[in-house]
Amino acid sequence: KKLNSSPNRPDDSIFSKQYDQDKQYALSEEILRKLNFDFGYGRMDKVIHPFMTTLDSRDTRITTRTTEPFPDSFTGTIHECGHAFYEMGIKKELHDTILCFGTSAGMHESQSRMWENFVARSKEFWIYWYPIFQKYFPDNLKNYSLEEFHRSINIVQPSFIRVNADEVTYGLHIILRYEIEKDLIEGKINVKELPEIWNSNFEDLLGIRPPNDAQGVLQDVHWSGGAIGYFPTYFLGNLYAAQIYNKILTENPTLPEDFKKGEYSKLLNSLREKIHQHGKVYTAPELIKRVTGENLNPDYFLKYIHDKYPPIYGI
Repeated sequence: KKLNSSPNRPDDSIFSKQYDQDKQYALSEEILRKLNFDFGYGRMDKVIHPFMTTLDSRDTRITTRTTEPFPDSFTGTIHECGHAFYEMGIKKELHDTILCFGTSAGMHESQSRMWENFVARSKEFWIYWYPIFQKYFPDNLKNYSLEEFHRSINIVQPSFIRVNADEVTYGLHIILRYEIEKDLIEGKINVKELPEIWNSNFEDLLGIRPPNDAQGVLQDVHWSGGAIGYFPTYFLGNLYAAQIYNKILTENPTLPEDFKKGEYSKLLNSLREKIHQHGKVYTAPELIKRVTGENLNPDYFLKYIHDKYPPIYGI
């Protein structure tokens, strides 16, 4: 509420324009190559709802979308790339064993959320990429400065769709789903009541009411696929990501300067060493303690949010 009441709210009109979908896809591929995604052991394809899948320890595939709103195509691509990095980074000694997977859904989400938000929504990332985006979409972006674009991709506002939510309101989407799942499991509500309960609780949390079930209770694939109880792992991923990124940044304080030059190998190599290579050898609590020296601590995420957004909103 404090951010949205600021007179310096970012202008998001840049996202109401039409962006050529073929160019979006080509740019997503260029970003992947620059991030060091190995196309010799993976590929990218188009879908409606992005995901990552591993068919074999040597075959990791990601999917992306090129639909509006812009630039969700690119943040989605980078998110799935973070998942792929985890699977691709598991050491060969664990291949073809039951340990050749990420250690938990929460830790897996930490890798995708780190690349999507801590890297790809940073000012330093866009110092390198925004001129390239302007070359792909000159008519749409020619009147917007780097500063305006960066502020726009970090706008905080209520939204119906979880995967489009900003970093600040994202947790509210997870709380909504967690509370509904819990009541379903405990028999306090039934499936027929879900649309109305969803809409009512959503309005209480975010102040807006979904206009239809496609933008409400039916927007996710998780429940229909049997993934009950998965949603909290997304927010756990945010917490893990903040704590791990803080540790790596402390050890490598020049990371932001690397991002300005389009260089990501230092971060990727640190993640491979600390997280990826171990597969399921350690549990998530063991791994976060091993990497950072302490148990999961939400203070790192809260500090990240409080440090990042007031300057963007001029408060």
